[in-house]
Amino acid sequence: MAKNSEAEHTSINLIGNGTTIKGEVKSNGDIRIDGTLVGQVYSKGKIVVGNTGVIEGEIYCQNADFSGNIKAKVEVSELLTLKATSRLRGEIVTNKLAIEPGARFTGTCTMDKENTNVPNTPPRPEQPKK
Repeated sequence: MAKNSEAEHTSINLIGNGTTIKGEVKSNGDIRIDGTLVGQVYSKGKIVVGNTGVIEGEIYCQNADFSGNIKAKVEVSELLTLKATSRLRGEIVTNKLAIEPGARFTGTCTMDKENTNVPNTPPRPEQPKK
């Protein structure tokens, strides 16, 4: 019997409006952000940024829906959706991108299926060869 990929991401985490987190957040499940996160966020599931959500830093996940304000480097292994109320400034690396009318995006976008993955940690710079 095939394993359902949704079953792997059973936890849902919420950062509520009025909450500010500075640092690194890692989760095997989904994350919804209606507050402010300054730092890095890693999810093996989906990251949803609500209308009041703000992220400054780096985002690494499987799927994402953005409705709030994001100033970040964003790496999404599958689908990134920018909703009409979203404001994104930064760098996007994704496999698929959907932008609703009204969304604002300033920065760069790379769509490369081979190079998008969900890291547990940020990519490391290459070591010099000896």
